[in-house]
Amino acid sequence: MLDYIWYFSLTKPYLTPPAWIFAPVWSFLYLTIAFSFVLYFLKKDENKGLGYLYFLVQMILNLIWTPVFFGTKNILLALIVIILMDVFIILTIKKFYEVRKFAGLILIPYLIWTLFATYLNFGYFILN
Repeated sequence: MLDYIWYFSLTKPYLTPPAWIFAPVWSFLYLTIAFSFVLYFLKKDENKGLGYLYFLVQMILNLIWTPVFFGTKNILLALIVIILMDVFIILTIKKFYEVRKFAGLILIPYLIWTLFATYLNFGYFILN
């Protein structure tokens, strides 16, 4: 079970936004991620395999971060997961951009937010 009460007991890093901001930001980002994938999928190109692989890996990492952080309360493991996610988002952006520029560009806000989340995760690790 995810323990959000535990999260509120943690010492927060500087720049931690209010909790209510996460749901609308992630809702917007998931829409742009889906749109980016559709644009990439619809583009006729034979060299899209690595893009699909990078996309799949970063999405799996995205989906497991929450249970790792909130479920296991393992802040260090969550930090490793999110750093790997950052790397695979960058790889995804690069491959999507090569095939369809806009599909890569619209993932940049996702990368920025995830890098910010990495800073927060690192802060939670250091402070707790």
